[in-house]
Amino acid sequence: MLLALAAIFAPWVAPYPYDIQNLSATNQDPSAAHWLGTDEFGRDVLSRIIYGARTSLAVALTAIGISVTLGMCLGAAAGYFGGWFDRALTAVVDLTWSFPEVLIALIFVAILGPGLYSTMVAISIAYLAQFSRLTRAQIMAIKNETYIEAATNLGAGHVHILFRHLLPNAITPVIVAGMLATGDAIILEATLGFFGLGVQPPKPSWGAMMSSGTAQIFLAPWTILAPGFAIAIAVVSINLFGDALIDAFDIRNRVRDL
Repeated sequence: MLLALAAIFAPWVAPYPYDIQNLSATNQDPSAAHWLGTDEFGRDVLSRIIYGARTSLAVALTAIGISVTLGMCLGAAAGYFGGWFDRALTAVVDLTWSFPEVLIALIFVAILGPGLYSTMVAISIAYLAQFSRLTRAQIMAIKNETYIEAATNLGAGHVHILFRHLLPNAITPVIVAGMLATGDAIILEATLGFFGLGVQPPKPSWGAMMSSGTAQIFLAPWTILAPGFAIAIAVVSINLFGDALIDAFDIRNRVRDL
């Protein structure tokens, strides 16, 4: 929560601009002037972490939001209508699940080129399969319920049944899964940034900061430890929040019954 607030109010929270270089203050130790020290260009590490939170969280949340939305639409259509579309989607999902998300993201970033929007698209595609499959399983479990049959007999159309009855009852596990996947998406965005395939300079991201910090690891270890610690805090916090949602909505028992 603190990282999210810091990201939102970065221009007012960060003590220095993230892109201002001061070559006379390169690789300074943490001090009262620079709480987390400076990097090889004399930029304040704390300020870059705060602005990097804005980049990393925005990319992860946007990408997972797109993936959840598309995954729910595809999974709901496949689970409700069945037939060739269901078989095709299942085949594609099973195929993509045989590869790790980072490999899928690397392939699409290599095709689209590095950058902010290509990173979002790559992460969205990398996590699309799991949301499609989860939504499909939820829809198939409830589409034969009595109230769905009653709505059909009363003349309700497919769109009405899907968006009025099925998706509202299937959305909770998918949203919780999306919350948990956000932590993984932050790590994936940092991985792409570490390889130089994510958000490009001068915009800061935690992965790119760790990548540049590897060259300074013995001279200025805080340049790689500080963004790594920020990633760990963000991922752990999101996962704990997701676990709390699972317990609150009793998701484990609902998924086990499918």
